[in-house]
Amino acid sequence: MTARPIVVVGDSLLDVDIEGDADRICPDAPVPVVLGRSEHRRPGGAGLAALLAAREGAEVVLITALAEDASGQRLRALLSGFAEVVRLPLRGTTSRKTRVRARGQTLLRIDTGDGRAWRGPEGDRAAHVLRNAGAVLVSDYGRGTGETVRHLLNGLTVPVVWDPHPSGALPVPGCALVTPSEAEAAVLCARPCDPEPAARQLVRELHAGAVAVTLGMRGAVLASRGGRTARVPPPGPVAGRDSCGAGDRFAAAATLALRDGASIQDAVTVAVIEATRFVEAGGAAALRLPEPALGDRPRTAAELAALVRATGGRLIATGGCFDLLHAGHVSLLRQARALGDALIVCVNDDDSVRRLKGPGRPVVAERDRVEILRALGCVDAVVVFTEDTPSRLIERLRPDVWVKGGDYTGRELPEAEAVRRSGGEIVVLPSVPGHSTTGLIAAAQEVM
Repeated sequence: MTARPIVVVGDSLLDVDIEGDADRICPDAPVPVVLGRSEHRRPGGAGLAALLAAREGAEVVLITALAEDASGQRLRALLSGFAEVVRLPLRGTTSRKTRVRARGQTLLRIDTGDGRAWRGPEGDRAAHVLRNAGAVLVSDYGRGTGETVRHLLNGLTVPVVWDPHPSGALPVPGCALVTPSEAEAAVLCARPCDPEPAARQLVRELHAGAVAVTLGMRGAVLASRGGRTARVPPPGPVAGRDSCGAGDRFAAAATLALRDGASIQDAVTVAVIEATRFVEAGGAAALRLPEPALGDRPRTAAELAALVRATGGRLIATGGCFDLLHAGHVSLLRQARALGDALIVCVNDDDSVRRLKGPGRPVVAERDRVEILRALGCVDAVVVFTEDTPSRLIERLRPDVWVKGGDYTGRELPEAEAVRRSGGEIVVLPSVPGHSTTGLIAAAQEVM
């Protein structure tokens, strides 16, 4: 059985490392002169946590807020290479952390960006992916994403790990594990305190299953509900110098272990080991990602619709279950794409397929149906809807043309009014005779 995805919720940043050499002091100020030799970009914050989980082989969905500025576009391009991104809107500019480094040592960090997440039209998609998660990691960097979807996090039955931030929200009650650093634990306790009493206090006050206070090269202190406290040391002396990203590595490793059925004690032990190895390997600075061209990055359906409208293009959309994709589907999609400049395919989620087609459907799960459609050259974007009809989605996307197959000839489409309200037209294309999902299923059952 395939493991369900890890869902990371949180604030993503663009991290930039400028690497060089520093062999002299500036003549007009007592600071080193860095001769920059290379520049590396990677996701930071929740984006880094998602990347680290994906590198462990997990399927990852990232719920995060992204802006439309240059840093936001660069960040989105990096994220799209390893995770499905459920994008929330960001008011303000993308947070960017630039480190100037010489011979492996950070000399200066410059932070820019004032963006805050706010609730946008992807709320339904966020709720859907959270319902289907194997475990959830909230990577809070104080920029509002966790607060924006907080109502969706209450009452989840899968393990929730919350990595807090001093300027972020309090974890939701019932988290399986909360993972503050020593400094963050002091802020949460509102007083300087030793790690062990702090961990016990936070278990009570946050109504958490457990709290692991991370101690850098000293490992972690774990307190569980019921009063048990344990020191979790690193596997040996920590040789690395750059601990940037170690907290994200710890939280991601613990989340993966809990999803796979580990106990809290075992999950924290694994997390300490993996965070130690991460630092010894050079930390976040050692990560290298290919830099995709911005024009080639995948776009969400909403982004694609906005781009087509902005450039005066003609947007085409169609919808359906697309269960057991066959030649009839492909013919319809090719003809639809030929009607305009971009094609968005709206796909029923698994629950709505069952309501429409019966308990034996879909044959192919939603995630696989989406991936197959995305692989088709005639399809520019795919979006999932949870209702019985795509009417709400049509009103959001506002396609110029809504396409359906010939099996609807002579009947009013349930979504026809939504198309008209959005200023679009309906085109019914002929179906390919002898091709249907129902016929494929029947033929397969006869063979069996």
